[in-house]
Amino acid sequence: MHSAPLRHYRARVHWTGSTGEGTSRYDAYSRAHRIHVDGKPSLAGSADPAFRGDATLHNPEDLFLASVAACHMLFYLALCAREGLRVLAYEDAAEGVLDADTNGHGRFREIQLRPRVTLAADADPVRAVALHQAAHARCFIANSCSVPVRCDPVVEPMDAGARA
Repeated sequence: MHSAPLRHYRARVHWTGSTGEGTSRYDAYSRAHRIHVDGKPSLAGSADPAFRGDATLHNPEDLFLASVAACHMLFYLALCAREGLRVLAYEDAAEGVLDADTNGHGRFREIQLRPRVTLAADADPVRAVALHQAAHARCFIANSCSVPVRCDPVVEPMDAGARA
């Protein structure tokens, strides 16, 4: 069996939320931070508002959910392209349920992907649905999670009167 070389990923997280008091008290500091990956735009982040974060910034829970959904989408699109199944539009209204206790411990209970796919009029919708299962089986991020990831796709052929 031939194995692909290991891929290494690096990210730096820099806390920008010190108000001068550091972490002297739980309510004395901002959760603001920047996420840096070399050669890419940095992201402004914070905690979820429930954990004293800024609701206008991405939080780790948002990014985790988005990573699962994006990974699934990219595998799905690649599989469709390889099989000649033409996807014209794709969007996913993914949701995750975080189960946290009063001690600050928790984990995602589940992730639900809800991709909505528009196919070319001549594409096979049955095959298009089946490829979601194949994409899920290959998704690096979902395969790295202990949380159940469910996928409930909607596949629609392009309206005959619409243009791609």
